[in-house]
Amino acid sequence: MSSSDPPAVAPPPPVIVRGFRPADYRSTLEAMRAFTQERTPDTPDEIWLVEHEPVFTLGLAAKEEHLLAPGAIPVIRTERGGQVTYHGPGQVLAYVLIDLRRRGLTVRGLVDRLEQAVIGLLAGRGLPAVRRADAPGVYLAERDGAPGAKIASLGLKVTRGCSFHGVALNVAMDLEPFSRINPCGYPGLAVADLRGRLGETDLADVAAELGRRLAERIEGIEGSP
Repeated sequence: MSSSDPPAVAPPPPVIVRGFRPADYRSTLEAMRAFTQERTPDTPDEIWLVEHEPVFTLGLAAKEEHLLAPGAIPVIRTERGGQVTYHGPGQVLAYVLIDLRRRGLTVRGLVDRLEQAVIGLLAGRGLPAVRRADAPGVYLAERDGAPGAKIASLGLKVTRGCSFHGVALNVAMDLEPFSRINPCGYPGLAVADLRGRLGETDLADVAAELGRRLAERIEGIEGSP
């Protein structure tokens, strides 16, 4: 290497995937905020895989009119994008704490990778899935390829070039609470889970596969099985 060559840039460290576990929503939200606020240029990126007790969450611009009948389920407003959604037992939350600038990613690029990881997971289980141009997330494909029921929702916040929040995949849920809201701000939007299409499904196995696929996509490893 000559003296005029630019110094080599070290690749970002691998994404750390934290094992799937139950976690309180408010505590997890505060932990994500603290992690993002305190991280440095050398902080490794992380994916947190968690499951929450029932909670409705509102995005930054969410309208209260989309909360139809929350009942005793807590409602928490957050800084993520998107409208209202539901989190509860049987759902895998993957929170993605990523330094976008270090990885050369745009917000749209990260969203594409999150959606594609979920689509790949579903395809591997025999469920064709697609995106919708007007609504982030992943939808089961109808026979003509059109989007059908929503099976994964997505919402992000990016501050100082770093992301938090992430993607929620419905695996083996009681879907009734979705009827108490207009999911993601769409009245009458159909919602599905893996168990309803495939029968009993191991939640921990799905979480581990989702974490792996997300990390590979974020790291730019394409074509994973």
